[in-house]
Amino acid sequence: MTDKAKNFAELHVKGTPLVLYNCWDAGSAAAIAASGAKALATGSWAVAVAQGYKDGQAIPMEQVLGLAQRIVAGNDIPVTLDFEGAYGGTPQEVAANASAVAQTGVVGINFEDRHVQGEGLWSMTEQSARIAAIRAAVGPDFFINARTDVFMQSKPDAHGAGLDEAIARGQAYATAGASGFFVPMLSDIGLITQICAQVPLPVNVMMQPALPDRAALAQAGVARISYGPSSFVAAMKDLTAAASKVL
Repeated sequence: MTDKAKNFAELHVKGTPLVLYNCWDAGSAAAIAASGAKALATGSWAVAVAQGYKDGQAIPMEQVLGLAQRIVAGNDIPVTLDFEGAYGGTPQEVAANASAVAQTGVVGINFEDRHVQGEGLWSMTEQSARIAAIRAAVGPDFFINARTDVFMQSKPDAHGAGLDEAIARGQAYATAGASGFFVPMLSDIGLITQICAQVPLPVNVMMQPALPDRAALAQAGVARISYGPSSFVAAMKDLTAAASKVL
């Protein structure tokens, strides 16, 4: 797993972003891998909905771990898991759960700073402690993609007001041991550029209609672009259309 983890980390290059078209089960992972993908990443919303659950850690952790294990077993490329809030509150709980994830063979996780089944965000100090505990549990090579939901708390025209907090969180998470910094829902290229310049971690954005094209994101310094639920939505739309023709 160490070689895969190191390879995955090396794919995060500022200005030459790694593109992750998210999967949700072993079948979708195999299809995406066959396209020539360099790595695989799950998306929590798609994983949950595909199994008949709502997003937000409603799907049992054991089921998520089993799914991750099946994806890893069927592919030779690195796999990273969207692990939401790591199904725990205390540093000890999230560290134990992240350690269980590492044992499946995945090379990294997304780890959110929101209270997944509550409201608001963990404080910067609390989330940094949680990241540090995970790092201590999983070792130096496991990729902790620290996600901040600062920009999910407001509408796009108010995102500028969250810039300073997002940068401060990114810097704190880097000090705590994070490997990457994920800013979903942010689409303003100026704000993205400032985060890339001031946070000492590879920056990850999530594809959405308002997001600038890949060339602009590369110029801004983005190192990772993920597609989140859009891959699942597109696949289900195609499936519905195909079924409609048959039925």
